[in-house]
Amino acid sequence: MTGYDSARLSRAYATCERLARDHYENFPVASRLLPAPMRPHVAAVYAFARTADDFADEGHRTTDERHRLLDEWTARLLACVGDPDTTDDEVKERSASVGAPSRGWGPAPLNNDEAGQMFLALGATIRARTLPVRLFEDLLSAFRQDITTHRYATWDAVLSYCQRSANPVGRLVLRIAGYDDPALDKASDAICSALQLTNFWQDLERDWQKGRLYVPQDDREACRASEQDLSARRMTEEWRCALACVAKRTRALFDAGRPVCDRVSGRLRLELRLTWLGGMRILDRLETSGYNVFDARPSLGVRDAPSLLWNALTWRSG
Repeated sequence: MTGYDSARLSRAYATCERLARDHYENFPVASRLLPAPMRPHVAAVYAFARTADDFADEGHRTTDERHRLLDEWTARLLACVGDPDTTDDEVKERSASVGAPSRGWGPAPLNNDEAGQMFLALGATIRARTLPVRLFEDLLSAFRQDITTHRYATWDAVLSYCQRSANPVGRLVLRIAGYDDPALDKASDAICSALQLTNFWQDLERDWQKGRLYVPQDDREACRASEQDLSARRMTEEWRCALACVAKRTRALFDAGRPVCDRVSGRLRLELRLTWLGGMRILDRLETSGYNVFDARPSLGVRDAPSLLWNALTWRSG
């Protein structure tokens, strides 16, 4: 790259890091514990994913508007992989080629300049780290599913969603770190799904207010848990039964994913151990509270940091 191009790319990564830093939801792998060379690449992935997730999840857009925004995001993804200097007119042509109705660019919450900067950085990251575009497409597929699917019949259906909404992030982080190992991918998938599921149980009330419920229908029916009790903000024994079932399976996924925390090296190892320990602590707090998220949403705070760090530093490999 020329000096100008290098400076331009540096500005693009700075935009991604700002978007990652300013977003309301902390993304575990975007912390400063990561090795410095990884951080810009992780920030680019994060900015792409969080913005697309907001299209599907935030604001008061219509279903058609949400799909349109994701169509355009898909077109921009495909364009940035091929040429970082692709113009909006060329992106619109790509959009038409994948059947995406193009009705204006610069979708909220990003303006045209922010979106252009983000995709410039993302394209550079994908090429530099040889990231599979399929993993980004999986994420977009999950975000689309959030627009139309608000209930899940079985545990397998929930896991299928996690496979596309959470697991690609772990695999992308491993690729950015230089790992391409099926065994690591499998363990990473287990942790990512467990983290996603823990977030579902932690956010049971918040998701319900958005019309979504991730506790599978077969578990709800087996425990006779009623949706009316959620509307009334009642944590009944039936709901405790259903949540205990899904929490037990979630814990098993954490256990299955633990090996990845031992098989990576350096600061990434510490980061993954802290992420694993943090997820497990939230799950423990859910169980201790009897899953009563109506009285208090279990979360991690500053007071948790010393013990989590100590446990990560004194970690015993399983």
